[in-house]
Amino acid sequence: MANFAPVKKESHQNLKVATQRGLPDISNQHIIATHAREFPQLATSFPIFLIKDGERFRPVLMTGLEAGENLYYKDGVLDSLFMPQALALAPFSLGLDPEKEKTLTTCVDLDSEYVGEDKDLPLFDEKGEETQLFKNIQEALGDLYNSEVLTEKFVKELVDHELLAELQLNIDYATGEKKKLVGLFGIDEQKLQALSDEKILDFTKRGIFVPMHAMLLSLGQINRLAKLRNETDGKKVVSLRVAPADAEEQQAANA
Repeated sequence: MANFAPVKKESHQNLKVATQRGLPDISNQHIIATHAREFPQLATSFPIFLIKDGERFRPVLMTGLEAGENLYYKDGVLDSLFMPQALALAPFSLGLDPEKEKTLTTCVDLDSEYVGEDKDLPLFDEKGEETQLFKNIQEALGDLYNSEVLTEKFVKELVDHELLAELQLNIDYATGEKKKLVGLFGIDEQKLQALSDEKILDFTKRGIFVPMHAMLLSLGQINRLAKLRNETDGKKVVSLRVAPADAEEQQAANA
């Protein structure tokens, strides 16, 4: 369990981080948070969906076919050409500053094996000033925050223009068992094609289509999920496909 705390000079002047830092243990995460700016790079490795978290949607990478499974994570390494930004910044993250209301600040996982006073790279120098390393980390976290704000605006465009479609992942196993993963949302291609010329021009100028098309392209990576699952000792997958939610039931009812 991570133990994140705001980085404060008074408490952490002697804190250091390891030169070589690996990923946190994400072996049991079947979804990983992402943001719209990195969709084009991540679409070459992962299926990208939106899931509903309360009343809001958030984008995720699908890394497993069931809870507690990460098919991309092996021996501390994520099998991907591109690393999600939030993971690359571990063991640091943004969190609320308890001393300043509604203010985000840099936090560090004090229980991380890559953090401690006996590590290599200090966050503060002998005078108590922030090192360049720590300044770079804060800048990168600020960029991550800005990316998350832009992602919220992107998702709002999808919701406002009714461009989201509820999807399900239909899985057939070699044992004969069938399973559905529900609660997934993607781009509604029919409504996308029906956009007015004026809206198409607007979306093009503002770069809205780039993450949309990346999401659609990423659906091809479900085949990689099946391949990765079949390389494990788990149940073998014979068919894995994305479909509109309840489409099969509707077809059966109309037959």
